[in-house]
Amino acid sequence: MQPKIGKYALNFGLLLGLVSVVFNVMLFSVDMHYEQTPAIQIIGISILFALVFIGITQFRKANGGYLKLGEALKLGTGIAVVGAVIGLIYYFLLTNVIEPGFMDKASEFAKVKAFENNPKLTQEQWDQGMEMQKKFAWIAYPFILIFQALIGLIAGLVAGLIFKKDKPAY
Repeated sequence: MQPKIGKYALNFGLLLGLVSVVFNVMLFSVDMHYEQTPAIQIIGISILFALVFIGITQFRKANGGYLKLGEALKLGTGIAVVGAVIGLIYYFLLTNVIEPGFMDKASEFAKVKAFENNPKLTQEQWDQGMEMQKKFAWIAYPFILIFQALIGLIAGLVAGLIFKKDKPAY
């Protein structure tokens, strides 16, 4: 019997979401959740890639050792999207319930970094940028979802190219 791509995408996507939330709670507990350093971003993408690879290998095993590239692409994207939805729910709860002042503190953290990196930046320029950011803050949610889907698609492509094995024609 052919395993269902949706079932694997949902299960491993939920696992991705759970692991991502645990990672973000860990960052929160050590007060590093304001930072988006390259190391933190690489760890997040590595978690996504790892769970996509695990999900695809488990699907391939359940499918008698066979995997089409299209199945891997669907799985990678599906896992990433489900994980992103869980992550966005956590982010919404963090910014509105757990720590309602998160955006102000994150903005202050970004301001210090911005003025360190660009000494020519004026307070007026910063304020204009912040006003623009507040107007378009809602764009972050769909952008994060699309970005995660693209990373999942790439992970699915890489895993699909590595693990692809077509059923014999006979």
